[in-house]
Amino acid sequence: MAVFLWPVRVYYEDTDSGGVVYYANYLKFMERTRTEWLRNLGFEQDVLLRDHGIIYAVRSVQLEYLLPARFNERLTVSAQVVGYGGASIRFAQEVRRDDDLLCRGEVRIVSLDGASFRPRPAPEAVTKLLQNMMDDT
Repeated sequence: MAVFLWPVRVYYEDTDSGGVVYYANYLKFMERTRTEWLRNLGFEQDVLLRDHGIIYAVRSVQLEYLLPARFNERLTVSAQVVGYGGASIRFAQEVRRDDDLLCRGEVRIVSLDGASFRPRPAPEAVTKLLQNMMDDT
């Protein structure tokens, strides 16, 4: 599947007292990238809730921190679907500064019923799009 890229600028609020990105903020950068990936495909999360009654939530995360990012740097965050099933999508994600790999990991999100928070299959339109993307590879 294609790799989706999203630019991120490190703001002062993203850093600790030493000017280094606080470790949990890499998760925020990755979340924004997955949201923009979904938006780029034509799906808004509020519309998915309103029209289909589903929300996406993180089920599991595995990260490896390799190099620090610092205040005011420009980063690129990637998201690539590496698997999907009825209610879940697995992403490989990376945070880079130019050619330097700063952080990498895998994030699994799950489609949940917006009222009960129980797993529920993704809307058919999302599933079809993922299948088409898999068929193109």
